[in-house]
Amino acid sequence: MADQSKFAEDAMVYIDALFSAAMRMTRNSAEAEDLVQETYLKAYRGYGSFQEGTNLKAWLYRILTNTFINSYRAKKRRPDESDLDEVEDLYLYRRLGGLEAVAAGRSAEEEVLDSFTDENVKAAIEALPEQFRLAVLLSDVEGFSYKEIAEIMDVPIGTVMSRLHRGRKALQKELYQFGANRGMVASRSGN
Repeated sequence: MADQSKFAEDAMVYIDALFSAAMRMTRNSAEAEDLVQETYLKAYRGYGSFQEGTNLKAWLYRILTNTFINSYRAKKRRPDESDLDEVEDLYLYRRLGGLEAVAAGRSAEEEVLDSFTDENVKAAIEALPEQFRLAVLLSDVEGFSYKEIAEIMDVPIGTVMSRLHRGRKALQKELYQFGANRGMVASRSGN
């Protein structure tokens, strides 16, 4: 059991990271502030049940994620549905660059990624379906392990792996499309 009088000292060091994650989840600073405030309120109330020695950051992210999911569900009675069978395997290294990139000692990915801005990548992440976006954010942006993400999202590790795989494939497709629209890649035949 954690000492509730030490809550602020222990938990407040994560406020900036939680706010950044909340911004990526909500895409709105006022909503992100509300989400972080509600997260800290819930965490403070439940801090007595927190097991000292376990991962406080992961515990706070789980509260943040659950709070976000609950508010999201409350706003939307029925979540958006996506036909994930349409998400194809798109490997940028197969579609981009050529012998010139190899001769220059740079991979096709390096050539193309130089032309993407943070805003392009952020927009592609935000375009992901909610469940995949959360998994990708927690893994690839926040750096949590599969096990930690499973605990945060309260789903089995296999579900985390599936959501990450599908989310990354969808992200890859979105970035490929961006590159095709900008003339950075040759158009695919048949599309």
